[in-house]
Amino acid sequence: MPIINRVADLADEITAWRRDFHENPEILFDVHRTAGIVAEKLKSFGCDEVVTGLGRTGVVGVIKGRTNTSGRVIGLRADMDALPMDEATNLPHASKVPGKMHACGHDGHTAMLLGAAKYLAETRNFDGTAVVIFQPAEEGGGGGNEMVKDGLMERFGVQEVYGMHNMPGIPVGQFAIRAGAMMAAADRFTITIEGKGGHAARPHDCIDPVVIAAHVITALQTIASRSADPLESVVVSVCTVKAGEAFNVIPQTAMLLGTVRTLSPEVRDLAETRIRAIVENVCAAFGAKAEVDYDRGYPVTMNDPDKTEFMARVARAVGGENAIDTTIPPLMGAEDFSYMLEQRPGAYIFLGNGDTAGVHHPAYDFNDEASPYGVSLWAKIVETGMPAR
Repeated sequence: MPIINRVADLADEITAWRRDFHENPEILFDVHRTAGIVAEKLKSFGCDEVVTGLGRTGVVGVIKGRTNTSGRVIGLRADMDALPMDEATNLPHASKVPGKMHACGHDGHTAMLLGAAKYLAETRNFDGTAVVIFQPAEEGGGGGNEMVKDGLMERFGVQEVYGMHNMPGIPVGQFAIRAGAMMAAADRFTITIEGKGGHAARPHDCIDPVVIAAHVITALQTIASRSADPLESVVVSVCTVKAGEAFNVIPQTAMLLGTVRTLSPEVRDLAETRIRAIVENVCAAFGAKAEVDYDRGYPVTMNDPDKTEFMARVARAVGGENAIDTTIPPLMGAEDFSYMLEQRPGAYIFLGNGDTAGVHHPAYDFNDEASPYGVSLWAKIVETGMPAR
């Protein structure tokens, strides 16, 4: 079953929606224009229920099949928010808003799920209920978690849930997925080292937090090289160092900011424990005090094996037998669809965006040629997962 004919007919309309979203990007939870358009279109499509304001600015549409003897409910999720950065594409539909850009393709994700909603509301060729979920604040705001906490799964009876993200470098018409850990947990830390400031010519009278910070940074790299199993994945990166303002003054404090990426709860716990121990003991050895503020962010995006196999089978039906790569390695980036997968079994798949600039790059643009494949995948997940009776 290749791209659905009706979906192909909708391609120009979906492209127009997508480019409008691209021209008018909104970030985090401040997606009022986007959410308003989404809600208006879902109502115009004839969805049986449209709910706004879930998870602050999320939108949910409910589409019932011709029959509902199965009692099954499948959720499909798209993210709506852009990034706080300037665009450098010079395209006719480039962002009109300085400092905001759809550099991750959420404009395409929103448009594709709208296209699927229109098709499903027109045809209703399934036995059960489809729930289309439009989420704010994926880019660091945890909008998926907010929707979950607002009762998303219980309110709409969602039994399984699926997510999709475009991926530059994968050819258009191709997909990639894996069972188990698909994307990493992302945590962040702030380390504050308090020493004793003074004149740079008299270091013996001081406790130099800069030197101590250098030792801490080096020691943190042993978490991956000496604390974790070599077959496990963990990345500890110190990305910001703040200390001092003058060339001849040893400062009183130094601050380190960084991120930790892991693919299992056990290694996540290990990394946090080792960071705290390393910081405390290295600083103590130099006579300094230290404080570690460790903030757990998005959890591991964990694909259910059975739902992964199902999603891969539907992808083959849409793109052909060789359209799906099920051996893609996990990505160390993070995704807050993980919160939904913690609540219900499901899977997360990558959709080929072709040979384009990478996501989060100022020259990136979602490839509209990918939309028919994404929309067809959404539609066929519903029609295959809840076949008409």
